Amino acid sequence: MKQARNHLAGLAAENSVLQTYLAAGYDLLAQRFRGLRGEIDLVLGRGARVVFVEVKKSRSFDAALARLGPAQIGRIFQTASEYLATLPNGQMTETRFDVALVNARGEISVIENALWQ
Repeated sequence: MKQARNHLAGLAAENSVLQTYLAAGYDLLAQRFRGLRGEIDLVLGRGARVVFVEVKKSRSFDAALARLGPAQIGRIFQTASEYLATLPNGQMTETRFDVALVNARGEISVIENALWQ
């Protein structure tokens, strides 16, 4: 029961983050894009740039951020590379990696360019 509730809360957080980006003029390119090595919550576009967004929800922003570890970051980069391979400019596509944190009150904090290789 708790696992199902957490899953639904995560989906709601992801949807709230998506709405925030859409309101800011981004286009949804993919949601929960699954590659061979992992999944990326949101893939958004704005002009020629592709923005990969990892959504983390927890009781506080700090707790949410703490849930993102090095292994997961590596999987995000590998999966993003798979996604970019499907685009005309491939790996030369302008990209950004954001982390969107959602706290227990549903507040959102977006960290742009949070991840880099």
